[in-house]
Amino acid sequence: MSSKTPPRAFKTKRFSKSAKSAYITDANLCEAIKEVMSGQAVDLGGGVYKKKLNKNQHRSIVLAKGGDYWIYEYLFAKNDRDNIDDAELEMFRLLAKSYEGLKKTQLVQLLEDKHLLEICHDDEKEI
Repeated sequence: MSSKTPPRAFKTKRFSKSAKSAYITDANLCEAIKEVMSGQAVDLGGGVYKKKLNKNQHRSIVLAKGGDYWIYEYLFAKNDRDNIDDAELEMFRLLAKSYEGLKKTQLVQLLEDKHLLEICHDDEKEI
């Protein structure tokens, strides 16, 4: 049995609002993050992944922090735009890098301030 802490998944406040408008539930996101973790997403490099959601109607940008946790950062409708542009991709890579440097106390503060909302972890919502 592994002593490593199971991965955790979060969504940003902005992503949460967008997902609610698109009728994407936390259960949908937890299921999708399992697929991302098993390689069923587009790896854009630098800890940035693109995952289809909502029966292929939406695309999400997911940032990874070394496999310890995953953060749903951005959501867009497929019919609104084809993809993110190079400048946005670079910004997401920088953001993923900054998430890598987060200490546990900083993560706790982001959760307390509701900048991040936890959606899947351990026994609460299984990944």
